Formats: sequence, C-alpha cells, structure tokens
Amino acid sequence: MSTPETTIAAPRTGRIDPKYTRGESGKGNFEMLAWLFMRVSGVILVVLVFVHIFSNLMVGDGISGIDFGFVAGKWAHPLWLFWDLALLWLAMLHGANGVRTIINDYAERDGVRFWLSMILYVATAAIIVLGTLVIFTFEPCMVDATGALLENSPAICR
Repeated sequence: MSTPETTIAAPRTGRIDPKYTRGESGKGNFEMLAWLFMRVSGVILVVLVFVHIFSNLMVGDGISGIDFGFVAGKWAHPLWLFWDLALLWLAMLHGANGVRTIINDYAERDGVRFWLSMILYVATAAIIVLGTLVIFTFEPCMVDATGALLENSPAICR
C-alpha cells in the first residue's frame, strides 16, 4: 500500500494564505522606527519615572507633603517643567504606540481597525495638548480682581 505524497511549502517562501494578508501597503520603515521608539522611550521612561517617584515621595515629607504648594514650588523651576513635560509626552506616545500595535494585531476588519485607531489618536492628542497646557499655564499665585494676592495662595508667592 502506497501513501499519497503531500507537498509542504518550504518555510519563508512568501506563500501566505490570503485571509491573513492586509494588502501590499508600503509602510516603509515606519514599523521598524516604531519598534525602535518603543525601546528607546522605554529606557528613558524608566529613568524619568524613577526620578519622579524619588523626588516626590522619598525626598521631603513623602506622600503627605504633596499638595498644591508642593507642585507650585516644583514647577517654579524650569527643569521640573521640562521633566514632567517629557514624562507626559513620552508616556503617552509610548502607550499609544503599544495600543496601536495591539489594534493592528487583533482588529481583523479594516473598518474596526480604522475607527479604533482614530479614537486612540484623538484621545492621545487631547491628553498631550491638555497636559501641556496645564504644565505651561499653571499659575500658583492667585490674585483677585484688584490684583491683590489671595490669602490662600501658597507660600512661594509671598
């Protein structure tokens, strides 16, 4: 009794079942750059987060010392403005890139993938814009209509 011959395609021949392909859209090096961004931003984020946590919780009064005055005093120095801005931007872009990858991997229909991506991009842009506005327009020294300093303003304003 002879067995029928079965032909198995050699690996990496490029023959992929059409249901697993999404067309021949030329993405160029975007995916490679996105992969590289994840690695570089991840390393930078580790440093940014640990210094942020150390400076906020380990130095001074710890968590009980974090209040409006603490933030006002910290953001009075340009280094901390830049530090928190870099933390915000990198964390949001790093997270959005990761979610974009998950959407591309698991959303099978083009329409679903498009709308999930649009929601992700709009939410990311909104958080980055609003967070940046908060950092740059933060004014701890509150004044009344006459320009006099309010009595509940933090000590750094006096």
